[in-house]
Amino acid sequence: MNAHIVESVQLWVQRLVVDMNLCPFAKRELVKDRVRFVVADARTPEQLLLALQRELERLECDSSVETTLLIHPDVLQRFDDYNQFLDVADNLLVDMQLDGVYQIASFHPAYRFAGTAPDDAENYTNRSPFPLLHLLREDSLERAIASHPDVAGIPERNIALMNATGKQRLQSILESCLIDAGVRAGPHALPVQGECP
Repeated sequence: MNAHIVESVQLWVQRLVVDMNLCPFAKRELVKDRVRFVVADARTPEQLLLALQRELERLECDSSVETTLLIHPDVLQRFDDYNQFLDVADNLLVDMQLDGVYQIASFHPAYRFAGTAPDDAENYTNRSPFPLLHLLREDSLERAIASHPDVAGIPERNIALMNATGKQRLQSILESCLIDAGVRAGPHALPVQGECP
């Protein structure tokens, strides 16, 4: 099952993040095969925190991995719970003295930005097939940002693109990542359109 979960996230990265250019820095690391996709078997937030710690330790020891997507399908499926866990994750960075060394970006099937409605298309910039934590190296991120001609314009461009694409098409793309990877509907399925996160 884990292989199917990883494949669905890889398809999502390709189809939404790279093909729609939501993150102009993603393709380079994918091509170089420096992105680690790992499924945590965590069933509690405490177990997920341990998995996060292990992945941060791995990044510290393995410079061949540029970034890690820590997928956790069996915990924090409710977005509110996930959102609260992000503070715990940031505190772990501080406790490990890695604050400013790594950054944790957040993606979830029911992601919702503050001030948006659940069905707003712009939420799809951070909607993924499964809940996941994206671990980024700060120094690499800073170099990428410095070399980009208009970093400040990326969020606005992405919102416009999501609105132009429309929530139905975006939901269809997300669902296709699960279907094409052979992930069956069930507890891991994406939320129904219109469902509040």
